[in-house]
Amino acid sequence: MTDYRAPLNDIRFTWSHIADLPGLPGVDMEVLDAALEEAAKLAAEVLAPLNRTGDLEGATVENGVVRTPTGFKDAYAAYRDGGWNAVPFPEAYGGMELPVTFANVCGELWNSANMGFALCPLLNVGAVEAIYAHGSDEQKELYLPRMISGEWAGTMNLTEPQAGSDVGALTTRAEPAGDGTWRIKGTKIFISYGEHDFTDNIVHLVLARTPDSPSGTRGISLFIVPKFLPDTDGNPGQRNDLRCVSLEHKLGIHASPTAVMSYGDNDGAVGFMLGEENKGMRAMFTMMNNARLAVGVQGVAIAERAYQQAVAYALERKQGKPMAGDGETIVEHADVRRMLLTMKAHVDAMRAICMVNAEAIDRARRAEDADERARFAGLVELLTPISKSWCTDAGVEIASIGVQVHGGMGFIEETGAAQYLRDARIAPIYEGTNGIQAMDLVMRKLPLQGGQVVAGLFAEMRALDEPLAAAGAEFAATRASLTAAVDCVETTTATLLDQLSQEPNAAVAGCTPYLRMMGLVVGGWLLARGALRANQMLAAGEGDAGFLKGRIVAARFFAEQVMPQVAGLAPAATAGDELLYAIPAERLSA
Repeated sequence: MTDYRAPLNDIRFTWSHIADLPGLPGVDMEVLDAALEEAAKLAAEVLAPLNRTGDLEGATVENGVVRTPTGFKDAYAAYRDGGWNAVPFPEAYGGMELPVTFANVCGELWNSANMGFALCPLLNVGAVEAIYAHGSDEQKELYLPRMISGEWAGTMNLTEPQAGSDVGALTTRAEPAGDGTWRIKGTKIFISYGEHDFTDNIVHLVLARTPDSPSGTRGISLFIVPKFLPDTDGNPGQRNDLRCVSLEHKLGIHASPTAVMSYGDNDGAVGFMLGEENKGMRAMFTMMNNARLAVGVQGVAIAERAYQQAVAYALERKQGKPMAGDGETIVEHADVRRMLLTMKAHVDAMRAICMVNAEAIDRARRAEDADERARFAGLVELLTPISKSWCTDAGVEIASIGVQVHGGMGFIEETGAAQYLRDARIAPIYEGTNGIQAMDLVMRKLPLQGGQVVAGLFAEMRALDEPLAAAGAEFAATRASLTAAVDCVETTTATLLDQLSQEPNAAVAGCTPYLRMMGLVVGGWLLARGALRANQMLAAGEGDAGFLKGRIVAARFFAEQVMPQVAGLAPAATAGDELLYAIPAERLSA
């Protein structure tokens, strides 16, 4: 396993020349640059060295007590004491109130270095956002300063054994205690960091049903259920009636304790309602929407780490005689170059999508003009399922290519390449499977504002045509590929919207290939935008010429050799559902 090095040049280029972080109101780029350097040190020097040992040791549980792998507790202390947990949160509760864009950049570094570790702070962000958005003043004053500082950690308890992604099928109960509190009884599964040894207290946000609540999602409420009930001074007091029953044995992210949590084995776990009764789904989506972009960033992070290791291996591995080039290592083989450039171009595109998505969140919150805030809020809605799904699917693909670059050694655990593939595989599943994200994109996001949100995105893409034409012959193929891809996806979008109004299941049948089309087009468009800027910088003699040329080449590769997949996906996106049901369910196994 190679050492991790934060890709600072690519991050800075993306946030300055594809996104526009310097143009965000209230941003001091000198502060962010300095903070980025420090974040890179923590990732490379503290978190990354624990990645392999965390995978080998895993988290363990005995009598309900969870121990994280060697060094993890100290690493969390370094993370907490450095103030990193407070980056995006309001100053009123001890946060730094730095841009969400910067917080997501930090998230990339933590996850590239050590995804098993990074899941703990990732989920805490969603819990903080939910309490901030829906909590009472008393709840905010009690919980937010401690969760923002990292003194306490938060979790999300949504899934149950019989329910899976169908949240409306949950059966956990909440009974009123007569004193304003509730008694929670039920079992939750797949709870990342549901129990651990990082913090003095763990604040669980638990979905449950109150008596006589409506069936389905309409009857769900959300509760704050702390591991230790805070005393009058706000310190951890009496142990609550909840426990970790077991930890899941998983394909990857072994260092992250994925807990089965039992609430109310005795008198019932004491819970405090968060928000209004039967309005838990609203609060849940506050957590989920935050987490979905963060999971998309995990896809970027794992792909980056896999790419770094693949390049390092290709530069040193001697095998065969290349047909071109002067070197003796496999990096000179054409097919290895194809794999490495495929990896690089995808990582660049994935990072661009997630960063533009995060910047849209910042502008939706910070813009002075209400119409501008609304416009960016719509863009956030549209991009979030693409960020989550396309970037996590691509993360798995890129990690798999990384194994392939290593050849047989990639299949051997000692190299570390296999761990990235195993760790990456969870990301397309949790926080809403990628199929659910694709349905959300087609059924809810395309019709936003009568289709004007997606139409506005296509118009913005087409606005790049004139600058590409002016850039000359070097960008001619990129221009042609982008134009063809936008034409194709725009036509496909119209077809799906028509199907949605007449045969919804026909539209749903094509949503996954459609989301992939959108990821490819948005990624290619953003890379082309960055390549144009790199070309301008080269002409002006600005920046590192080698780095800028690499950005242009990667963008061209993506446009010319990856984006043509868009046309091939269109028939599947618009084919409808007839063939999917042509074989009776009982005959699928025959």
